[in-house]
Amino acid sequence: MTGGRNQFIFAYGSLAGADGSPVRRMPGYRRVLGVAMDNRLDIPGYKFYRRPDGSRPAVHVAFADLIAAPGGPPVNGVCRRVERAELVALDARERNYDRVDVSDRLEDPPGRTWAYEGSAAGRERLARGKASGDAVVAAAYLEVVEAAFLQALGPAEWEAFRRSTDFGGVPVQVLQRVDLRGG
Repeated sequence: MTGGRNQFIFAYGSLAGADGSPVRRMPGYRRVLGVAMDNRLDIPGYKFYRRPDGSRPAVHVAFADLIAAPGGPPVNGVCRRVERAELVALDARERNYDRVDVSDRLEDPPGRTWAYEGSAAGRERLARGKASGDAVVAAAYLEVVEAAFLQALGPAEWEAFRRSTDFGGVPVQVLQRVDLRGG
């Protein structure tokens, strides 16, 4: 784990609505639904999803990811300062991802900047879900991501979000998140 000062997270999905520095751009990448969790598993300290009727669907729930896409519009997001303790907490929260240094990928990075990119296991879960036809995205998750760009960052960044995002091909379901206690 890297210590030091002036570390940032490039937030391009659900973390983007948090307080951050001015919008940054990452050329050569595209925002997609690229990772998933297996909703059939209980992992202490994590989460699962249920339908409004209380039932728990046997699905793979998808989340945003970054993939290489040279020549397309740059992915927009915010860089927010993080302390070491917050990085540790984010590493635990973002268990479908690997934290990678993207300082050299950003236009005008504010300092050492990390992003969470899909882990091999997270991407494999989504591939399995798509192959079996049980990959979904939670409507509430999409609302949080979209609100971060439309409401928190404004109409121009919402349009940049739309140009640099492909969330198509995964059905949207109304699901309620249930957080599990640690073990």
